[in-house]
Amino acid sequence: MTRKKQILIIAGMAALFMIASTANAQNLSPANQVIFGFKITAGGRYDNVRMCVASPPGTKGGPALDISFFTEVVLKDNMSLLVNIPVVRPILFGAAFDMLQFEPEVVLLFRRVIDGKVDLVAGPSLGMIFHYGPDYNSANSGDDRGPSFFAMGPRIGGYFGVDFKRDGETFNMQVGLSPYVSPLWGINDPDDHKGVVAGGTLDGVFRFK
Repeated sequence: MTRKKQILIIAGMAALFMIASTANAQNLSPANQVIFGFKITAGGRYDNVRMCVASPPGTKGGPALDISFFTEVVLKDNMSLLVNIPVVRPILFGAAFDMLQFEPEVVLLFRRVIDGKVDLVAGPSLGMIFHYGPDYNSANSGDDRGPSFFAMGPRIGGYFGVDFKRDGETFNMQVGLSPYVSPLWGINDPDDHKGVVAGGTLDGVFRFK
């Protein structure tokens, strides 16, 4: 699969998620808010299916970094729906390593007000992992790079964070944790790859009011 096709796939999936979130927002009452922002994540994962570009061949997993954009639709005072679209890792992997790793998700968030400046935020998440590239035994390039294959699976997890409201500022800041697990299966894959991804990230979230 060419890099151009990978970028088109990413753009198409992102557009579908954003259209769906916008359509839901249009059906809400004027009292509800639609909040946009971005998230910076850093963490690690166990992964016995996909190649990790930051780990030696044969290593099952490794570090994970990304920057994503999100739309958060406020459903009630204490509940919202967040659609998160990863951006940096899919584009970087497509351009530098001829791979696709794309993990969009939807998070149902519940908010508990602690005081006027800090809220606790938590809730379940559900998404998908889309993969095109070699397995974990492969090197990044050269003769030791293995064949690429498609794989996908559901991404099940949660989010636990602290929201700093920052009254009078243009954005709130959150610090949170996002554990997740995902079974993966090869699609039209001669080697029938299958396995599991399990990990978590430390998140820095910027919510523009």
